[in-house]
Amino acid sequence: MSTPAYVMAVVCLLIGMAAGYFVRGSAASQAPKTAAGGATPAASVPASPVMGGVGQQITPDQLKHMADVQVAPLVERLKGEPKNAQLLANVGNQYYDARQYQLAADYYQRSLQVQPGNTNVRVDLGTTMWYLGDADKAIEQYKTVLKAEPTKPNALMNLGIVEWRGKMNVPAAIAAWEKLLATNPNFQGKDKVEQLIAQAKKHANMQVGAETTKPPI
Repeated sequence: MSTPAYVMAVVCLLIGMAAGYFVRGSAASQAPKTAAGGATPAASVPASPVMGGVGQQITPDQLKHMADVQVAPLVERLKGEPKNAQLLANVGNQYYDARQYQLAADYYQRSLQVQPGNTNVRVDLGTTMWYLGDADKAIEQYKTVLKAEPTKPNALMNLGIVEWRGKMNVPAAIAAWEKLLATNPNFQGKDKVEQLIAQAKKHANMQVGAETTKPPI
């Protein structure tokens, strides 16, 4: 492997690892109780879904079906409460966890139309934009959050990742992460942030080329 190709491979590996550090704004575990009074469980999906114990991968259609079943009680409630911002966000969370990012984004946007100041939902909308391949829209959402809450840790963390992974803007990424550490000294992922900063600084002077909006797999 030539030196430039090797350097590119190393950088892609590092920024691909960085993309695994996204921090959620809201969580599906916050879903409200159903009309029957029972708790609505989260539809969490492992990083590499497997079925049957034989290595059979869950298909996108199967994931969507599972999510549709999971959110059915919430969607039914929305018929009577179409402007319930939290309910809309919870449906978005379920679809996010099932990797149905377009559906998640749709519900997050509907939630924000009702409650535009909900920064947790906006952080997650930003991340769905990233997974849908639009780094610019992701950054736009994170920066909107930071205008309202300049030290919000998950917005700073995710902004740094997209600036690096999506735009190859190492200085902007480092600035976001350093601000995160300076303003949130008790951040639980402090060690990860420090690791990301150290990795990014090693490649601060590399001219990698055009931006990439392809999200990690």
